Amino acid sequence: MAIRLGENNYGKQRVRILQVARHPNRHDIKELTLGIRLEGDFESAHIKGDNRKVLPTDTMKNTVYALAKLHSIESPEGFCLRLAGHFLERDPQVSRASIEAAETLWTRLSLEGKSHPHTFTGSSNEKRTATVTATRKEKTLHAGIERLVVLKTADSAFENFLRDEYTTLKEDRNRILATTIRADWLYRENVSEFDSTWHSVRETMLQAFANHNSESLQHTLYDMGEAVLRKFPGIREIHLSLPNKHYNLVDLSPFHLENPKEIFLPTDEPHGLIEATLRND
Repeated sequence: MAIRLGENNYGKQRVRILQVARHPNRHDIKELTLGIRLEGDFESAHIKGDNRKVLPTDTMKNTVYALAKLHSIESPEGFCLRLAGHFLERDPQVSRASIEAAETLWTRLSLEGKSHPHTFTGSSNEKRTATVTATRKEKTLHAGIERLVVLKTADSAFENFLRDEYTTLKEDRNRILATTIRADWLYRENVSEFDSTWHSVRETMLQAFANHNSESLQHTLYDMGEAVLRKFPGIREIHLSLPNKHYNLVDLSPFHLENPKEIFLPTDEPHGLIEATLRND
């Protein structure tokens, strides 16, 4: 019986860093959580216990801090590209480097109409994400958003759906539509303005969600993705994952009260999940 080593990688996960850029009149901050995975010629470590080609994962962690000191973190995408390039340049046994980053978003505090120079507030659980997969010949760059919660109370319907003997859901022409946006898009190689593009993509998706006359969450998902691809030619494809967060109308008839779609019960689970990838061919 022949046994051989298949696909393998190793690395360091959940490397956390906060960088403070101390300007004369204000401070800027970037907080990232990073994951690093390396692929390459590591068969001797697995089969023979020979670690001479194995860069310690602790060194990977230290590299994050050193490169952040040497080069300002201007965007998650740019920092991921820098890290991947570092490992490919320094370690010939590495054939592929994959770097993931999730940025914790902070908002500068506004007091009496003025932005405070060094105080920030957390902006919910929303994360900005980036993923770089690079070899010495090519690289792919994804950016994205996680945990962006949105809700609207009008312009949303769900009706004329398939029914069978187990269907109890009622048609609704005016329902609450709520979801937590997780989006991931693939850049073409000519994109370099990562910050402005990310913020504009986010705004485009929010505008589409708010203004779309939705017949289903699938319908709205497609409209959001289409709006991004039409506006940004530097994006090749976008994947959207949208859980359908349900708000159920509360029956107030036992209390002899009417409820013209004013009182709802939020429910977390079970929930629907709608996912799709749109490509600009």
